[in-house]
Amino acid sequence: MTRSMTAFARQEAHRAWGTLTWEIRSVNHRYLEPHLRLPETLRDLEGKVREKLRNGLSRGKVECTLRFIPEAAAQTCSVDEERARDLIAAAAQVRSLMPDSAPLDTFQVLGWPGVLRETEVDMAEVKTEALTLFDAALQDLASGREREGQELTQLVNQRLDSISDIVAEVRSLMPKILEAQRESIRAKIADVSVEIDPSRLEQEIVMIAQRADVDEEMDRLDTHVQEVRRVLGQKGPIGRRLDFLMQELNREANTLSSKSIVAATTQRAVELKVLIEQMREQIQNIE
Repeated sequence: MTRSMTAFARQEAHRAWGTLTWEIRSVNHRYLEPHLRLPETLRDLEGKVREKLRNGLSRGKVECTLRFIPEAAAQTCSVDEERARDLIAAAAQVRSLMPDSAPLDTFQVLGWPGVLRETEVDMAEVKTEALTLFDAALQDLASGREREGQELTQLVNQRLDSISDIVAEVRSLMPKILEAQRESIRAKIADVSVEIDPSRLEQEIVMIAQRADVDEEMDRLDTHVQEVRRVLGQKGPIGRRLDFLMQELNREANTLSSKSIVAATTQRAVELKVLIEQMREQIQNIE
């Protein structure tokens, strides 16, 4: 299935220990180019995230941002009773030497280093959840790329239909164009009243017809159109192959223009090049 390289996905999870949010943006690029923004506490997830991106995507500049907001209620405090007793005992010993000293305040005990301990969030659980959430965001991104890829396929097929119509029209016009060219040459010779060997005249007309013959170009245009349709139906990355086919289509359109002997075929060649350029712009977004 054709997939675009342009998409956006966002996934968020709320747990007792806090909130995780993934945002993934992708745009067209010749290769897969990931850019990760992770909190320092989750920095060691980078390797696994890059591996998941390589397995899920083939091309595109992909920006992945992870945000982690801890839940304040999840961070509880506990007292190191042994350290508190030691501090109180030491304070009592000092007061025995200094009877006039102020008694030890409760908040002074709690403020002493090591007496009050914070219970930290289990980061292993956070990391597991972050990777699971990333899988969901990456799947959303892939689905978005597929939806846009279907729309791009329709746009490209519309222009392929137009190219096929132009090729058929040029084929139908060529016999009349060549016959009109023959009559024009004969009329010019008759106007100058010059005797010319009929066989020689016919040879010249045949040479002009050969130079103006575009059957081969028409055949190749038809072949390239069929190949583009076939590639659009393939699975996996197809953007580079399609880009190459656009170059080949453009080459045949240029040849048609150079062989043109009347304004009608020149105009059709210009229309072909416009359609091919429109397709090429769309294909730049296909993975």
